[in-house]
Amino acid sequence: MNTVTNAEKEKYSKYVDRITPSHHLGLQMVKAFVTGGGICLIGQLIISTAMNRFGLDRQTAGSWCSLILIFAAVLLTGVHKYSGLVEWGGAGALVPVTGFANSVASAAMEYQAEGQVFGVGCKIFTIAGPVILYGLLASWAAGFVFWITGL
Repeated sequence: MNTVTNAEKEKYSKYVDRITPSHHLGLQMVKAFVTGGGICLIGQLIISTAMNRFGLDRQTAGSWCSLILIFAAVLLTGVHKYSGLVEWGGAGALVPVTGFANSVASAAMEYQAEGQVFGVGCKIFTIAGPVILYGLLASWAAGFVFWITGL
């Protein structure tokens, strides 16, 4: 019969306390706010520059902003820098479109050894697929509600 002594339980408890990361909610919220706000600030700078310096309309400037932010997130993911931003900023780095780009690029990088079709081609949709599916369903439902209420 295997019995665990109180000393072993205490030793294990101290070990768990030592390796379990401690989180300070207030600090995490501030870091997420700063990170997400910084990404949004960069996006606003891109839009303002595109409109004021290059004479683009708001919609075209917004499209360029999305493209640049997605490209930057994928590039930072590719050189293994975006994970550090996520580790520090938490949800502030994961919620904007850059976080989605990071998720898709990470899946593609992780499974590239399995080949282009069964690795990258299949696994890239483990993240993108549900987002696309539920995005389409939500937009369809919202459009249906709008159509019904507009009758």
